[in-house]
This record gives sequence, structure tokens and C-alpha cells, in this order.
Amino acid sequence: MKTKNGVYLLLFALVACDNTEKTLHINGSTMGTKYHISLVKQKQSPKISRDRLKQQIDQIFQQINQQMSTYLADSEISKFNRYNQTNWFPVSKDFAHVVNTALKISKQTHGAFDISVAPFIDLWGFGAKTQYEIPSSQQIKQLFPQVGFQHIHVKNNPAALKKDNIKLHIDLSAIAKGFAVDKISVYLENKGWENYLVEIGGEVRAKGINAAKKKWKIAIEQPDLKQKKANHIISISNKAVATSGDYRNYYIKDGIRYSHTIDPKTGFPVKHKLASVTVLNDSTMLADAYATALMVMGEVKGKAFAQKNKLQVNMIIRDKKNKFSRWSNLPN
Repeated sequence: MKTKNGVYLLLFALVACDNTEKTLHINGSTMGTKYHISLVKQKQSPKISRDRLKQQIDQIFQQINQQMSTYLADSEISKFNRYNQTNWFPVSKDFAHVVNTALKISKQTHGAFDISVAPFIDLWGFGAKTQYEIPSSQQIKQLFPQVGFQHIHVKNNPAALKKDNIKLHIDLSAIAKGFAVDKISVYLENKGWENYLVEIGGEVRAKGINAAKKKWKIAIEQPDLKQKKANHIISISNKAVATSGDYRNYYIKDGIRYSHTIDPKTGFPVKHKLASVTVLNDSTMLADAYATALMVMGEVKGKAFAQKNKLQVNMIIRDKKNKFSRWSNLPN
């Protein structure tokens, strides 16, 4: 949503209207969320109707969903998850590319990012079936053979995946939206659009300038659902932004707060003070995955990892009194 000052609020508020004379807006639904695209009109802009452009964009989303949506029974990922053999399973090049990227980030983050963590998420009640019952240590221990990025393998020619354990399932929800943003962005650039903003469920990529001939402004949300406001505003051009937080999906049991962010190494929800982390990167797919990994690491390990790997991040840290402080190495 765009505020009075032309600021796009990340996560809770989506892209709304600019000056319609200068900006073309395309909105819709995909990947279980909403997407919003703003295209700045120029003399050299492609001559295409909004409806036709939306149709072409929706076709790309449909293709990505058919590859990576666990909600579609006939998608590539659903078929792979049901595959009860350990030999190679043919997939599309894009699907293999996303999984391969995920595995690289898993190795780099020493398992903080793991696309096979779904069994733990389901066990804690954050999956398709909400149970909100605290699992026992024994229940968690029994799932470890089904979890682990090191048990997933990819080859590119021909594109295929295989798994060491037939019970292993993968979920790309922490990286697929970022990939989709990049895919749509490349499509728009190939069509000749020079200034745009693409947003899917809070993951953003912007190129060039907005209709006011300034950088695109993105507001990072204060991680407090009681009051929707910006914690910090950044200006971006030719960059991608992704945010991960612990304040939208959690439950409280016997006075203890359980976050949906699960540490793949322990099988338990994370316990640290990091409320949200925003990553600035050239790639939305990488920003998406790194944001999730840093949320698993927490504020101390996350800062160290960001500094070591020269990641540009903004962290919002919650204290015991639910007050927030900010740590950032984003450019001014």
C-alpha cells in the first residue's frame, strides 16, 4: 500500500495507486498471496494494453505455481514429494534452479535455511493442519531422518532431483516468491520496461525510478500487529528487498510464545529477540532465502553472518518489554 508520502509499506501494506496518468498498475493473486506491479509510463514504453500484459504475467505465475506450489496436487513439487523412489525424478529447469540455489544457501548458512523442514512445521501446528499442541522431544527426534538438505540432490542436464529418503518432502515457500519476483522482473525488462516495481507478498524488486523521478521508497514495518506503522524507510533502485518476521504466525501456550520459524537443527521454534529482518540484494530470490536464514540464526549469529558475507540487512530486535531497537548496515 502506498502512503500519502509515496512510500510503499513492506509486508503488511501493499502497493496501491500512484498517479494513474504516469503509472500503470497491475494487481492480482498468486502463490497464496497478492501481487502488485507498478510500471512507469514513458514515451518508449511498450505499446500493450493493461489487460493483455496482466494476462501474460498471470501465465508466468501459473507456470511457477505448476512447478513449485505444494497446494496443487499435480505440481512438480507435489509429485516429487509423493515420489516413493530414490532415483532421479525429472523436473523443469526453473524448478531445478530454485532447489539448487536453496541447497547452496543451506550449505552457506550451515543448515539455517532448509527446504526440507516442513515435517517440523507441521508437527508444531504451523502447517496445513493447525493443532497447537506442544510435541514431545521423542516426536521431534523421530522426524530427523526425514529432514535435512544434505539428503536432496540436483542435476541440471537433464534437470532432475532425487532424495535419499522417500519420506523427505520439500517446501519452497521461503524462496519461490523471490524467484517469481525476479522472473516477472526479467520478463518486464525484456519487454522494454525501464522503471518498475514488482511486489509479491512483501518481496519487492524495483528498477529505475518512480513516476516522481525518484527512487522507490519502501517502509519496513514495525513488527507489532496492534499498530501498523513504519519502523524505517529505505529508498531503492535496481535492488530487491525481502523481509522475514516472527510476529504474524505464532501461538502462545501456557504463557510461552512459539514462533512459526523452526530451527532445522533442533526441530524447535527459535528463541531469540530478533523480531524481523530485512535483506537488500540484487536478487529477490536470494534476499528471500537469506531473510529466512537470518531469522533462524537470531540477532547475534545473524549479525555475524551478515557482516562476514557482506549482506545488507536491517534487523528489528524486541526486548522483554516488547520494545524495539534497530540494527542496520543498509546504505543511507
